[in-house]
Amino acid sequence: MIELQSVIKSYRTPAGENVVLDRISAVFPSAVSVGILGRNGAGKSTLLRILGGAERPDGGKVIRHGRVSWPIGFSGGFNGSLSGEENCRFVARIYGADLDMVVEETREFAEVGDYFHMPVRTYSSGMRARLAFGLSMAIDFDTYLVDEVTAVGDASFRRKCEIAFDARKERSALILVSHQIQTLRTHCERFAILKHGRLHFIDDIGEAERQYEALAA
Repeated sequence: MIELQSVIKSYRTPAGENVVLDRISAVFPSAVSVGILGRNGAGKSTLLRILGGAERPDGGKVIRHGRVSWPIGFSGGFNGSLSGEENCRFVARIYGADLDMVVEETREFAEVGDYFHMPVRTYSSGMRARLAFGLSMAIDFDTYLVDEVTAVGDASFRRKCEIAFDARKERSALILVSHQIQTLRTHCERFAILKHGRLHFIDDIGEAERQYEALAA
């Protein structure tokens, strides 16, 4: 479970302060997968980074119960001077996971070939995303944060992601950001729309779709 208590986040822009999260209080229950919709720039990725602890809010509290992943699709935490394998070993040590198992499962899943043994700074953005996804699947989390990662790679790799999601959903929750309604329909039980800095929860995917489409009207 993850609980937000009056979470605030804003950024300074040439036009003034842009408040993307405006005193959000919400509970993401254990073992319930939630899909989040919102227009570009609404703050969805920022919300995921705050949920996972990769970014701090300007105000409020984030309370995490259980192990929460970093945002899958966000690879900013990798050390660019280390190889993919070395990054995997570093992360596995942090989470107390079996180093060799994490390395092998990530290598097999990411499908980056010989680059797995090369510095991550030589990777394309897509390869970084593959590595981040494979690494997150190699470590057990109670909640997986997912940021449009199913858009990574070819059809075969996207199918592999779908299968991995299905397996994790049996024992973990997903908090998933996507512009694809079908992706949310497939993986989530609850839905939310982030607009004007506030998070609005909706139980029905049809109603969530109608409200999301109204944002672009």
